[in-house]
Amino acid sequence: MGNFIVFMREVANELRENGNQGTAHVYYSSLNAIIAFQGNERLSFQEITPEWLKRFEGSIRARGCSWNTVSTYLRTLRAVYNRAIDRRKANYVPHLFRSVYTGTRADRRRALVDDDLQKVFSSTSSSSIVRAELKRTHELFMLMFMLRGLPFVDLAYLRKSDLRGNVITYRRRKTGRPLSVTLTTEAMALLERYMSQDASSPYLFPILRSVKSADAAYREYQLALRSFNYQLALLGEQLGLQERLSSYTARHTWATTAYYCEIHPGIISEAMGHSSIVVTETYLKPFRDKKIDEANKRVLDYVINSVSVLKP
Repeated sequence: MGNFIVFMREVANELRENGNQGTAHVYYSSLNAIIAFQGNERLSFQEITPEWLKRFEGSIRARGCSWNTVSTYLRTLRAVYNRAIDRRKANYVPHLFRSVYTGTRADRRRALVDDDLQKVFSSTSSSSIVRAELKRTHELFMLMFMLRGLPFVDLAYLRKSDLRGNVITYRRRKTGRPLSVTLTTEAMALLERYMSQDASSPYLFPILRSVKSADAAYREYQLALRSFNYQLALLGEQLGLQERLSSYTARHTWATTAYYCEIHPGIISEAMGHSSIVVTETYLKPFRDKKIDEANKRVLDYVINSVSVLKP
């Protein structure tokens, strides 16, 4: 059997060469965590046992990483191991990853509460923003929400050819799933306000410039994302929001708003291009108990108002 670390580096390099810079970045980060745990770059496939995995999980937690980070590293390791099985480089071991955490925890609420949502979409709030950069950030955030919680990475990589009339058709960078979004009048107005005016650029928005180098474009995206999140934090403070704004807030807020509008999670999953409904349910988990409590109150109110014996 060969060296797992060598094989994992080969897989990460393949992803980068195929233009999957985001996924490759996660693989390299996971690989670095494995090397740090091993203390060297020697790790055979046979050494990856349930006991080794449990120790690796413990080392990540000892570094102060969240359970979601632990899960990301372990799911990446599992994906590489499964690829090695397919290529006959590793033996299949039943339940190899059963004792370690590979789920997703909704530990932190990312969606806006109703009061904050009203502040973000209030025309009064929008007109009170003086700085041009904050106003652009504010309106791009609203546009991302209107485009069914479009992730910033997909916004950055949208091409002019993806827009036909008032319909945007594209593939999600993360999952590769094809999506089509029909823009409302309000969304179209925002898009036209901020779309690229550079005739030589293939990109719909002036966020990226590099065309020939995928690595250069990804570095531009990372810089743009950091700047966008910084501006969102300032925007949240100016609007007096309870929750901190980030690039993912629009996505989580769209999902939870759709959920409160009684839209089935399966439809929400399709609308957002999730790999499975399990991902969608993770988004909705922090709000499910609240909705169940509201449903219980409606049931009790109905019974109390209908059955005279329970009335005071």
